[in-house]
Amino acid sequence: MKNLFKNLLLYISAFVPMYILVFVKLIVEIINNNLSFNILNTLNFSTLLALIILGVVGLIWNINFSSEKSVEIEIISKENITDKHFLGYFSLFVFFAIPLELSFVSAYCVYILVLIMIGIVYINNSLYFINPLLNIMGYSFYDIKYKEVGQSEVKSAKIFYRGKFLTENKTYCVKVKNEHFCFVDKDTTKRL
Repeated sequence: MKNLFKNLLLYISAFVPMYILVFVKLIVEIINNNLSFNILNTLNFSTLLALIILGVVGLIWNINFSSEKSVEIEIISKENITDKHFLGYFSLFVFFAIPLELSFVSAYCVYILVLIMIGIVYINNSLYFINPLLNIMGYSFYDIKYKEVGQSEVKSAKIFYRGKFLTENKTYCVKVKNEHFCFVDKDTTKRL
């Protein structure tokens, strides 16, 4: 149950930029007197604020307070694939956030249902590596082949790294949630 909750928070965190876009849109509409505070708009603001807070807290929890222990690995090969996932997801934000009229009950219901459907696909397929918030925070996303230090088996993983370049033939300590969501623990990297 704890893992499901952590995975749900990772999903929510992936949409934090979109929640912020919608939040800003609602504020601008209210400032321009195009919207008023009614029950639905108050619910929209409350929902968006809760999702932003949950997403940020969930991401911090998964990165910094994860129960996964660090494993020392050697990078055999790597490919930076940040752009392959970020732009597609960001276009979904723009498509989804900008034209949606959340001041209507029907649009709000569709908004919630779409988020639920995307969430089911995201969690069931372990798409944790698709997280634009991490990219905005300076993380790059790599598809790597690696060996654990002292092992000969070559494994694959998707990994987030915050820094200029992830280097081949170098050892890193990595927190491995699963093959779709790993973080380099930068403070413990060391050269071969």
